[in-house]
Amino acid sequence: MFTQLQKANFYLACFGFFKVPLLWLSRPKIIAINDEMVEIKIPLRRRTKNHLNSMYIGALVVGADVAGGFLAAMKANQQGRKISLAFKGLNAEFLMRPESDVHFICRDGPLIDQMLAETIVTGQRVNKNMRVVALCPTLHGDKPMAQFTIMLSLKAK
Repeated sequence: MFTQLQKANFYLACFGFFKVPLLWLSRPKIIAINDEMVEIKIPLRRRTKNHLNSMYIGALVVGADVAGGFLAAMKANQQGRKISLAFKGLNAEFLMRPESDVHFICRDGPLIDQMLAETIVTGQRVNKNMRVVALCPTLHGDKPMAQFTIMLSLKAK
């Protein structure tokens, strides 16, 4: 009845509303998702922009968080596994002011698969760096606005 994308967006909205209200206020939307990548869009609105009419740094970090975290949570759920998911580190490089809706792309699906396999076999926490790129496709095409390296930490329960 519903597509995978519609289900994913409904889950993301509910998770934000009930668990992390800042996510809900930022209104992230999943644009594309598959086993290798996820693309999240955060609209540039009053709640997400700063005094320079570009996206606020906090909203940019929310987008990077959702892009990496949602892909990992989706993959664990597909395997029927309960995992503890956290971020242990963040490095961000801001290249240009994002002055329109921002798309966050994470292409680390294969890395997450390796992490899940390792934590399931060993029972130990696994920490790896993931990359997320922020783009403003309506203004700048594929030119990055920001690049994030996030240390994802997974542990099978």
